[in-house]
Amino acid sequence: MTGSVGGVEIEDARPVLVAQGGYYAATGVLPFVSRRAFEAVTGPKREWWLVQTVGLLVTVIGAALLVAARRGRTSPEVVGIAAGSAASLAVIDVVHVARGRIAPTYLADAAIQVGLLSALARRLGTGPFSRPDDG
Repeated sequence: MTGSVGGVEIEDARPVLVAQGGYYAATGVLPFVSRRAFEAVTGPKREWWLVQTVGLLVTVIGAALLVAARRGRTSPEVVGIAAGSAASLAVIDVVHVARGRIAPTYLADAAIQVGLLSALARRLGTGPFSRPDDG
């Protein structure tokens, strides 16, 4: 289930979806691997249930992106979920670091999210990071 939307070949997004899916799956399970290690990097958390909730949701998104890319089902909806997730996580990271609610290490995650958005835009040929026109 691939094709083009508005002249944009969405199949071109597959490598980015694989990278994003892998990153999300890996980071989403980290809180379940070791709370101590997770908090050593991100700072102490009072609401551990919230960390686990976000971790599971990010893991599910990552798994869905990986499966969609593997099966060649890069639909506009899948690309929308990828872009929306990256944008949402980047904004949350930046806003809450600025407010002093989360550790500045989250800015590294924000940078990765912006990089994923940029890669999607470049692969899809939209926005300020798009590929130059070959013709």
